[in-house]
Amino acid sequence: MERVRVAGIIKINNGYAFMHRKNVKKRKDIQEYYTFPGGGLEEGETLEEGVIREIKEEFGITVKVIKKLYEMESEKFNQKEYFFLCEYVEGEFGTGDGPEFSHNPKYADSGDYLPEIIKKEDIENLLLLPPEIKEKFVKDLKEGKL
Repeated sequence: MERVRVAGIIKINNGYAFMHRKNVKKRKDIQEYYTFPGGGLEEGETLEEGVIREIKEEFGITVKVIKKLYEMESEKFNQKEYFFLCEYVEGEFGTGDGPEFSHNPKYADSGDYLPEIIKKEDIENLLLLPPEIKEKFVKDLKEGKL
């Protein structure tokens, strides 16, 4: 069965919120990168509910979903990903308490999860995954669509 992953694109404090991943042992190719915050959809959740829950778990903030921006299919990970533009509503950024912060041995090879806000002009120079979504996102930023 195909996995569904949802992710948020959140404008906050004159930048955008990303998860900085460091010391990732389970990947042979890349040990440090940035990614759009999100995760797998839970049973019975809508795409929008999943994004709101994941952002709360990872960043400790509440967001409102504005609209779906991008979607992609990944054969490598057997999953479909949906990327939503979200608006910050409330909460203290960086206070997430999701399972990735639990020191659960299941996440030992996943490395460190560091919530960061990156200035718009610095995003193009990041190793931001997935690359095909980064490309669309940077293009939309440059064209003033976001």
